[in-house]
Amino acid sequence: MATMSASDTGISFARLTAVDPAAIIAHMSDPRVTAHMPLATGAWDRERCAEFVATKEASWARDGLGHWAILCDGDYVGWGGFQKEGAEWDYGLVLLPERFGLGARITRKALAFARADPRIPYVTFLLPPSRRHLRGLDRLGARLIDRIDYEGSEFLKYRLDTA
Repeated sequence: MATMSASDTGISFARLTAVDPAAIIAHMSDPRVTAHMPLATGAWDRERCAEFVATKEASWARDGLGHWAILCDGDYVGWGGFQKEGAEWDYGLVLLPERFGLGARITRKALAFARADPRIPYVTFLLPPSRRHLRGLDRLGARLIDRIDYEGSEFLKYRLDTA
């Protein structure tokens, strides 16, 4: 894993299987979280959570990398990481509303991981057009490359070279 700097002290990545399903269900049932997630429809219960975690674990088994549970000082604050979409590694981050402010720190740590991994020459970010605060992507050096349809919803596709 990438080396930690003082700015990401306390941030760690674990597998989603290490998190109490009730925490994930509560997280993904919060309308503030799903407001900008057009693919997150329907209610979250234990069955849906188990399917979600199994899908993320399948990515780890297939690609050797996937989404993590994000922890801050040992507490679950959300999930995210890298998921293979075709030949590309897409980065996503979904935080608890009270932890939205950790996004930049977590992303810097995740991108340090990507830069150290030779499998990841660049990452993509898929964001719904409803997201209006995109200056953070500009500051990272990510550039808008396209508007795409993904599973029936429109997304803005950004790319950031990591090499």
